[in-house]
Amino acid sequence: MNNIINILAVSGSLRSNSSNTFILKAMMALAPANVHIYLYDGIGNLPFFNPETEYDALTTVKDWRRHVQAADGIIICTPEYAFNMPGVLKNALDWLVGSGELNGKPVAAVSASPLATGGSKALFSLENTLTALGTVKSEHTLLTIPFLVKKLDAAGVLTDEVTRQQLSNVLSALIHTIEQIKMNAVE
Repeated sequence: MNNIINILAVSGSLRSNSSNTFILKAMMALAPANVHIYLYDGIGNLPFFNPETEYDALTTVKDWRRHVQAADGIIICTPEYAFNMPGVLKNALDWLVGSGELNGKPVAAVSASPLATGGSKALFSLENTLTALGTVKSEHTLLTIPFLVKKLDAAGVLTDEVTRQQLSNVLSALIHTIEQIKMNAVE
């Protein structure tokens, strides 16, 4: 069995200095040697979802779907905008509804916010969408991070040990789920 695990990381923010992207980079640094986490930064290039569009002909949509399909698992980290996940993230996920790349795919979902709620409403809406898409997740692969600005330094490096451990736990749970699915596929 191939022990290399490929995980796609997706930030729900398009900001170049996004704290959510910094959280994903912190998770990348926590990954064991056999786990490759790569950041997908193309969701802002996707057109608005339209079910009548010939999406198989759109290069950006094909690229997005190819990356999702090739990954053993997905990590999404999102901010909260108006009590929801950002529209650009929802749009990216909408492009996967009819094609099924996320069906049965292990996913970790993290929301991070400067507020005390940690973006809980964004996580709730993201979790609902991921459920509709047939992903595999558990309470161990979901996390809200409150007061995020107090946990990153000026360069965006995670400085809070409790948050680092929480991210490590989420990543471990995701890896465990991926390994279980791979093992079951071999049997």
